Amino acid sequence: MAVIGIADGGKPPLLAIGEAEWNDTMGIAHVEHLRHIRDLIAASGRYDTTRTRLVCFSGAGFNDTAVAQASASPDVQLIDLPALYGRS
Repeated sequence: MAVIGIADGGKPPLLAIGEAEWNDTMGIAHVEHLRHIRDLIAASGRYDTTRTRLVCFSGAGFNDTAVAQASASPDVQLIDLPALYGRS
């Protein structure tokens, strides 16, 4: 998933990139994969990635390392089923 904003004369902002898994518990590898993608996009120079959020959606939840990373990094957001359906 990628969300691109509207540019006011400069490069369009890449607001968020994300990944979704249904049956797999997501971990730090998923977050690092999104970080790598953001770095590649930044290197291309096409989008402004200075405030890009990394978003993981999971039906099975997240392991402790992913949760720790989200707690430590304001650019990482984890969305599980309760959060998705407004029950958290």
